[in-house]
This record gives sequence, structure tokens and C-alpha cells, in this order.
Amino acid sequence: MPNNTFEDYKIAVKNKYEDVRNSEYFVYLDNPTRAKLRNLCWELFQQQNRNQDDLNVFSSLLGLPFDVNRKNKFEEQIDKFRPIEKYFKGETDPANVEAVNMAAILVNFESRPFNKFRIHNLYPDGIKGDDGVVLENQPKKQIESSGDLENFLDEKEREKGIEKGIVEEKEDIEVREKEEVKEREEIKQSSIEEIESRPQAINAFVSIQKNPRIKLGPRIRKAVIGLALVLCIGFPVIFFAFPAKGCMQWTGDKYEMVDCDLKTSVNNIELLDPTLINLKKVQVCDTTTCFDKNGVAIIWYAKTANGIDFFNAHGRHPENNSSLRPVTNYILKKYVRNKISN
Repeated sequence: MPNNTFEDYKIAVKNKYEDVRNSEYFVYLDNPTRAKLRNLCWELFQQQNRNQDDLNVFSSLLGLPFDVNRKNKFEEQIDKFRPIEKYFKGETDPANVEAVNMAAILVNFESRPFNKFRIHNLYPDGIKGDDGVVLENQPKKQIESSGDLENFLDEKEREKGIEKGIVEEKEDIEVREKEEVKEREEIKQSSIEEIESRPQAINAFVSIQKNPRIKLGPRIRKAVIGLALVLCIGFPVIFFAFPAKGCMQWTGDKYEMVDCDLKTSVNNIELLDPTLINLKKVQVCDTTTCFDKNGVAIIWYAKTANGIDFFNAHGRHPENNSSLRPVTNYILKKYVRNKISN
């Protein structure tokens, strides 16, 4: 199973620090302090053409964009490097994902930021950048586009019948279709058996009444009559007034439970799936909480012909059957923040 959690990410970055603490930048890393780490950060960003992901980490952690002309303002942010200092020294376990992302930049941990680390471990064959180069552990092959994850995921989605995951997904769909047919047949058979059982109970009651040799006490006779009335009157009411809702239907923004035999103009009735019944389409704005305290996405999305849809859980888009993906800062900036600013 891939090791792609935030805890795995912190361990990997810390191991990288132990490997490089006595290398080229040992003056800053061997006995790290807030001031040393701040100075190393400035030197790295000043001397190298950073990619967009690193620039996003810089602005998110320090609260200002990188600008060579604003060094004085940058130096005031020395306390932002305190969690990284304690993290390298093994004194604390940071919960701020941007602090760990900055630590990854300082030790040149290639699979950064955290979202890229997750994808690298889920797909060990590598992520291709805009120029087709695989993003492997090569320090000088950083791609400047922050949309590498999007390009990679789009490419994965276009591959048909080759990747193991897609083959397994098709097999899973076929199995689920067979199970749906089987369950529909079982529901119909159960209804037929219940209907057929009513005449048998009535016949038994009538035979008791006609057979003079069967002696029933007053209480037993009343109980038999009551049971017959329940079967004759109660069952049809229950059967027709409360049909078995073993299916669900997408209504545009959520699933609703419906009768499996419901006839609609749009054939979008599915067998009830407990893992999807709570799936809902949500509206995302600049104030929506899209990540938990560890920086892991809690909002999912899928692209459509008209733009993009957001959902509250993982699954598949009910309208185009495309896989839902965890939201990223790149997606929020492209489809939410830019839209608001415009």
C-alpha cells in the first residue's frame, strides 16, 4: 500500500534533512536556528528560478510573495521558521503543512509539496510535466508549472484498458451490474411470494370454518379471525402505500431514495449504494473550508463540459461518471478565486 499520508511526508522530509545536513548548506542546517533557516530560504529563492509550487509555499507560509526588493519585509518573518527549527531538531511534530513544505524546499526534497508527494506515491511511474519529462528525484528538473498534477491526472484518465486501476474499475462495474440485476430479481421474487402467501392463509381459515371436526376455543377463534383480517386488509395497504425503496436517483445536487420500479423520463435510477447516498454537490467560494488541519482535501471535484463541479465526498460524478478528485490550491485558484476577482 502506498505511503502517502501527511505523517509519511514529514518522516520523508526529516530523513532528507539528516542526509543533507552536513552537505553543501551545512552552515545553515547542521545546527539550525530560525535566523539560519530564514537566511537559507532567502539564498535559495534569490539564486534559483523557483517553480510555482515553491512560490505558493513561500507566500502561504510567510504571508507575502517573494520579491528580491522586499528583503527587509521578509526578514521580519523570522518567527515563521521556528516550527521548522524545532522540527529539524526533533523537538516538535509540526501540524502546519506549509511549514513542512518549506522544510522540504530547504533540504531540496524533490517530491514536494505534500499533494505532489501523495501522487508520487500513488503513481510510482512518475508525473509528467508540460514538456513530457518525468518528475523523478532530480534536483534540477523542477517544472515551473503548478498544473503538473492536473496534467498527470488528465493523462491517466485518458488511458483506456492499459492501467491496472482502469481494468479493475471496469471489472468492478461489471460485477456491480450483475449484482444489481440479481437484487432486482430477488426483490420481485420476494414480492410474488408474499402475495401468494395470502390466499394460502385465507384457505386455511376457510377450511377450519368448514371442518366440523376441528374444535377451536373462543380465544383461538378470535385470534385466527384477527390474523386473517390483517393478511387480507393490512398487507395490501402496506404493499401499495409503502413500496420498497431499494434504489436511488440523482436530483441535480444530491441522491434521493426511490422505488426501483419508478418510471421517469430520465433513466437515472440506480440500485441503492450506502457509500454514495450522502454524496452532494456543494458550492465553493473563497471562504469555504477545503482542507483539514493536516492540509488534506475534504472537498472533491470533477470537470464538466460547462466548467467544474464540487462535491462533499469521494466517488464518481453522477452525471458524467468521471472520477472525483481531491481539490488542490491550483484548482481553487483557477476556478474559484480567479472567478471571484473577475
